Amino acid sequence: MPKPVIFCIDDDPSVLGALARDLRVRYGEEYRVLQAESGQAALDALSELKQRGEPVALLLVDQRMPQMSGVEFLAQAVRLFPAARRVLLTAYADTASAVQAINAVSVHYYLVKPWDPPEDALYPVLDDQLEDWKAGYRPTFSGIRLIGHRWSPEAHQLKDFLARNHVPYRYLDVELDPEARALLEELNRQGADLPVLIYPDGEVVECPEISQVAARIGLQMQAERPFYDLSIVGGGPGGLAAAVYGASEGLRTVMVERQAPGGQAGTSARIENYLGFPSGLSGADLARRAVTQARRFGVEILTPQEAVGLAADGPYRILTLSDGSQISSHTVILAPGLEYRRLDIPGADHLLGAGVYYGASQTEATYCREQTVFVVGAGNSAGQAAMYLSQYAEKVVMLVRGETLEAKMSQYLVDRIRQTANIDVRLESEAVRLDGEDHLEAVAVHHCPSGQDETIPGVALYIFIGAIPCTGWLADAICLDDHGFILTGDQLKDWKGRLPYGWPLEREPFLFETSLPGVFAVGDARSGSIKRVASAVGEGSVAVQFIHQYLAKLK
Repeated sequence: MPKPVIFCIDDDPSVLGALARDLRVRYGEEYRVLQAESGQAALDALSELKQRGEPVALLLVDQRMPQMSGVEFLAQAVRLFPAARRVLLTAYADTASAVQAINAVSVHYYLVKPWDPPEDALYPVLDDQLEDWKAGYRPTFSGIRLIGHRWSPEAHQLKDFLARNHVPYRYLDVELDPEARALLEELNRQGADLPVLIYPDGEVVECPEISQVAARIGLQMQAERPFYDLSIVGGGPGGLAAAVYGASEGLRTVMVERQAPGGQAGTSARIENYLGFPSGLSGADLARRAVTQARRFGVEILTPQEAVGLAADGPYRILTLSDGSQISSHTVILAPGLEYRRLDIPGADHLLGAGVYYGASQTEATYCREQTVFVVGAGNSAGQAAMYLSQYAEKVVMLVRGETLEAKMSQYLVDRIRQTANIDVRLESEAVRLDGEDHLEAVAVHHCPSGQDETIPGVALYIFIGAIPCTGWLADAICLDDHGFILTGDQLKDWKGRLPYGWPLEREPFLFETSLPGVFAVGDARSGSIKRVASAVGEGSVAVQFIHQYLAKLK
């Protein structure tokens, strides 16, 4: 395979030469650095690269060029290499144009000239952009192949598991892809029970269990040490933040995640109001970055693995896992997150995974081209999903029980939804029945004010109707509120200011500490928490400071 290309464009030969030199010094071993003195020359070269099938990783282009500006060039280049990262070079006076370019042609970053020294002003930015490109880059495929059909719940579960754990795979649909049928015939598996999983070494497995796949691809499911300073339950933003801060500050840390790192936030199509990312980022990108950071500091991540019990044994806190094994530690941070509330209407359970999905289910979005899909819900997650699906579906119907979108959704999302022509918002409306035998075919919609029902054909329905905390396993170990959320800090006091019976210490509970000393809770499952990614990250980092205080008192 040829090296991926980094392409730099600037009409000033001296600037272009210096830029190409700096790029080759840093990236020459892994990438091929090409250069052009005009936008048109670069477009001609990109066309040839496209014809030869050579990958382009990054486009670094000057904004002020004669005949064709950097933004104008990128608007055309993105059609040839839509996955290439796009970085604009600007002068101080052009920063307004650069910000405009973020929206106009989805520029991923802009750099202000000069970039000296490159070690500080150039390389860190490009390192980050190239890492993002590599995360989505798929060279000639030699990894896992999955054969199934579109309406298979089992195939959907496997696709979702592999995608959320950032395991490269190729999906082949037996109904749409002749290669799938030919491959089954080649393997003498024409009558196989689908889905069929083919590992890189050629091993073929029919209808594999998620746990079997996890073990086969090398995900860690067992703790390596007998004892830890900190155990974390849940790999969402709160748990990941706690893991990064805990391990970076010297705590022996293990994290237990029942599905995939990132939690519900990891399934978000786009997070556009997270500080420091002006172009936004997907939940999967955020999870990938956080996992890389955590592992860099030595965090053990057990997934898929589930905590089912919590107990105290003197100064030790014991987590029992679903396979019967136990993890012992001085402290625990609970970040179990939420699970989507079920839609209780005819057809919802029967068609689960066959057109009915909880969450965004990005693995299925590409199959919705030129078809109608539905989004049920009115929060930010529903809005982000509707925007993402609108890129693929012919029409997205949002079913909202309330009178306005503004009641539960951020204004920036409301504005974008209203500006998107193929999103149809049905206020004061709800799904009352789902039709279809082996897959979703239509949704019966009830308009509450008029009492009228309408059956609308569609192939997929994505559900975001609130969530409940994943805390049932904690009911006998710590205090929960009436809705199952974890009580912490001052919330543990009654109306007279008394702590719960059995609190063993003279001091009051720390912020985020539960009714069991040394056990803390952060994120969406904590009572009274703000259901935002940034809030969960903040709570996870702050909780680690109280972990240190708790540990200091044990000595």
